[in-house]
Amino acid sequence: MARGGRYKVPLKRRRKGLTNYYKRIKMIISGKPRLVVRKTIKHIIAQIAIAKPQGDLIVASAHSRELVKKFNWLGNTNNTPAGYLIGLIIGYKALQKGIKEAILDIGLHRAVRGAVVFAVAKGAIDAGLHIPCGESVIPDEYRIRGEHIAKYAELLQSTNPEKYQRQFSLYLKRGLPPEKLPEHFEEVKKAIINYYTKLLSQSQEAKPSS
Repeated sequence: MARGGRYKVPLKRRRKGLTNYYKRIKMIISGKPRLVVRKTIKHIIAQIAIAKPQGDLIVASAHSRELVKKFNWLGNTNNTPAGYLIGLIIGYKALQKGIKEAILDIGLHRAVRGAVVFAVAKGAIDAGLHIPCGESVIPDEYRIRGEHIAKYAELLQSTNPEKYQRQFSLYLKRGLPPEKLPEHFEEVKKAIINYYTKLLSQSQEAKPSS
């Protein structure tokens, strides 16, 4: 352990591995809302946060449980396709709140090319939210649609049925053959777009004309 008169104990949230204060200060100084993306073992959480003196004000949030309950998502809840769909949801929710741009806050997640956090950003961008994000880090359409999962499932089913049943047990339990994931992804994506574009249209119509 470091010692000495000039040694300073790191702030509590940094010691716990929860906050990178150097990055946070730079984002707060920008004055822009943040698209906060966090990934757990089972889920993905996305929030639109605005920094206030008393703490972050969360103006919109989306959770992968919402995919399951509201849009009947049958796939994994923390993979790339789920990340993109969560991004769509949080993007539309941000627009409902009048938020049109945000900067990406991935916390202590590593900025790995093609990571799930960037799939969330891509979904939010496709919903209409402006987020500065290089195309090179965003997963390609093949991975976003879950084609890589479907191809692997097809291969495993023909070469090792036991491993196929074991590895994709949750998919099969929910009634989704993993080889059909891209088609299911497109169905859920369409449902999300239809649901939120209708809400946005209704909110626009409800606004009094100037």
